[in-house]
Amino acid sequence: MPWSNQSGGGGPWGQRGGSGGKSPWGSGGPQGNGNPPDLEDILRRSQDRLKDFIPGGSMGGRGLILLVLGVVAIWLLTGFYTVRPNEVGINMIFGQYSSTSGEGLRYNYPYPIGRVIKPNVTAQQRVEVGYRSMATGQGRARDVIEESLMLTGDENIVDIDFDAVWQINPARPQDYVFNLQNPDGTIKSVAESAMREVIGRRNIQAILTTEQASIAQEVRQIMQGALDAYGAGVLINVVQLQAARPPSEVQQAFFDVNAAQQDAVRVQNEAETFASRIVPEARGEASRTIQQAEAYREQSVADASGQAARFRQVYEEYRKAPDVSRERMFLETMERVLGSVDKIIVDQKGQGVVPFLPLNQVPQSQNSPSTSPGATR
Repeated sequence: MPWSNQSGGGGPWGQRGGSGGKSPWGSGGPQGNGNPPDLEDILRRSQDRLKDFIPGGSMGGRGLILLVLGVVAIWLLTGFYTVRPNEVGINMIFGQYSSTSGEGLRYNYPYPIGRVIKPNVTAQQRVEVGYRSMATGQGRARDVIEESLMLTGDENIVDIDFDAVWQINPARPQDYVFNLQNPDGTIKSVAESAMREVIGRRNIQAILTTEQASIAQEVRQIMQGALDAYGAGVLINVVQLQAARPPSEVQQAFFDVNAAQQDAVRVQNEAETFASRIVPEARGEASRTIQQAEAYREQSVADASGQAARFRQVYEEYRKAPDVSRERMFLETMERVLGSVDKIIVDQKGQGVVPFLPLNQVPQSQNSPSTSPGATR
């Protein structure tokens, strides 16, 4: 409540009466004649009030000790601090690292003996290499040519833009605090160096097409190894390739070459498809021809074997009766030779009416209607 309303009219600066009460500044204060307070008078009154709290009314040895102990106690209480869940407390004594503390209420020697640094070990931070992203609504990203142009293993130039996402290593936050003066600059330099090393071992065609995922993984491993060797206290979580393309000056020529290579692959695939269809057909035809030849060979061998067997049988019969066998062979031969030709028998010695017999006309006359059994001449 206001001092003027306290019972007995006692304020912190003495008794107050009706019109003769004292203000905190004495009779010469704002409630007196309106003059500003006197600084010496204020100091004197403060010393008087302090003596009231000191035993004996003077600054003796005991009072001085109590005052010093009070100040020391208050100073020691300032050493308590709180570590949040996403932070780690790094305790230092006289500027030297002493320990690391987890989340919760912790204590360290207060300043100037002790000091506490609380870095955020869960925040994901990103370093951009080869480009700089613009703020939302300010257009596309800005290229940084001196960072993005890299030499490939087949002596081509490729334009690479990528990100490296990192965080402080929760297991070694003191390394990050004491060993890195410029974390973003150091990590960006390591990332660019690692990417140039990986790109220098690959051909441009693989970089632009099939090996981007393996490139990002290999760069992350190289970066982590280098930063661990530096004692940086940093974890590289992921490396993301944002763009991989030829330089703008040769993009059209590269696209033409790429199109030609794709046409060559297409033609080669068509040729392989045609070969996969023709070769089996040719092999099948060859197999059929071989089988036909083998069948003809078997047939010819069988015929020859049969004729040889028949000849041996005839020969055995010929040895038993040579004359009869010769006559029979002559007659059979003449039958085979003359059986399919036209024949006319001429009797040169006879004196008959018909000197010859036209045997070749006999079958025709038998088939003719005029020579039917009912006809007479």
